[in-house]
Amino acid sequence: MKIHKGDEVQVLSGKHRGKTGEVIRAIPERRQVVVSGVNVSKRSQRAQRATLQAGIIDKDMPLPVAVVALICAKDGPTRARYEIDKDGTKNRVCAKCGARL
Repeated sequence: MKIHKGDEVQVLSGKHRGKTGEVIRAIPERRQVVVSGVNVSKRSQRAQRATLQAGIIDKDMPLPVAVVALICAKDGPTRARYEIDKDGTKNRVCAKCGARL
C-alpha cells in the first residue's frame, strides 16, 4: 500500500468526493485508510470509568484506499510509484512529475 499515516490525500469518488485531509491511520490488511474529517459518522459512547463521558460522538470511519489519491504540491491529486536510489533506498515519487512525496 503506497499511502501511509501522515500523508495528505484527496477523496476521488463517493459522497465525500473532493474533500482533503490527513491520513490518521492506515489498515493495510483491509486496504483501508482513515482520513481526518472525511467519512465521519455518529456513534453512541458508553461511559468508561470516570474518564470518558457517555453520549453521541463523531467517529472517523475507514475508506477504501482505492478512492483516495496522494496530493503532490505541484500537480495536485496523483498516483505514486516507487523508485530505488543508487544507495538502495526506496522512495515514493509522484507519477506525473517525479517529485518525491
